[in-house]
Amino acid sequence: MISNVDLIVKEFFDQDTYTVSYVVYRIDNPACIIIDSVLNYDPKSGRTSTKSADKIIAFVREHQLSVDWILETHAHADHLTAAAYIKGILGGTVAISNQITSIQKVFKGIFNLGDEFQSNGAQFDYLLQDDEVIEFGYLRFKAISVPGHTPACMAYAIEDVIFVGDTLFMPDVGSARCDFPGGDPRTLFRSIQKILSFPENTRLFLCHDYPPPSRSEVVQTTVAEQKLGNIHAHDGVSESQFIKMRTERDASLEMPMLILPAIQVNIRAGSFPPTETNGVSYLKIPINAI
Repeated sequence: MISNVDLIVKEFFDQDTYTVSYVVYRIDNPACIIIDSVLNYDPKSGRTSTKSADKIIAFVREHQLSVDWILETHAHADHLTAAAYIKGILGGTVAISNQITSIQKVFKGIFNLGDEFQSNGAQFDYLLQDDEVIEFGYLRFKAISVPGHTPACMAYAIEDVIFVGDTLFMPDVGSARCDFPGGDPRTLFRSIQKILSFPENTRLFLCHDYPPPSRSEVVQTTVAEQKLGNIHAHDGVSESQFIKMRTERDASLEMPMLILPAIQVNIRAGSFPPTETNGVSYLKIPINAI
């Protein structure tokens, strides 16, 4: 747990997906937000479990917090969100960038989803605009559009910290891929520069860490550390150099293990597709289509 007198940031690291979820609140007020929750999924059996989300729920209850917002930094391709599950137990408003509609339209076509699936963002309770400021308790968060990894990536700034999603990783890991639909390395480079334009002591909280064998997982860095040592985007790396690196690197990467189930759930704000006549919900696997 990390605090700066008033602001409390409690992190939860999901070892299976290397995802970091957060509960954020002030010590003198029960209102909190949850960022990038995880619903555990076993691709071999198609079964979900709630072990990661239940840790968040237990923490919220233990500290007698009230969930105002359940935020997504983007429609994740590497894990399923637990937003719907958490909302069903703790309440809260599920929100994501208003650009999620472009993601929904693309994947509605890829998965050939029926008329029941709307690509207007209606699955979410609220769609955030760039630079929108939302108050909760004695705090406020500012939504910062940071496209590039996906068109709908959003960072969240609260006091002297920013939750950057997949915009940046730890300096020794670098940056996120840009080869998903709508991704673009030039756009990501400019989003990174937007984040790195904040004061150097600004703390950056990550959505993932993929630590090398030499260290354990780390959930936060600073603007200064990124500018000095990010292997992909440190000071001195030009836009053209970044684009070349990212394009070549992305061409060598395999798809994330959970991308097909994750996207179908995450564009639905954590809900599953409607059950069929036998009472079972199904996820689609396109053959030779992606």
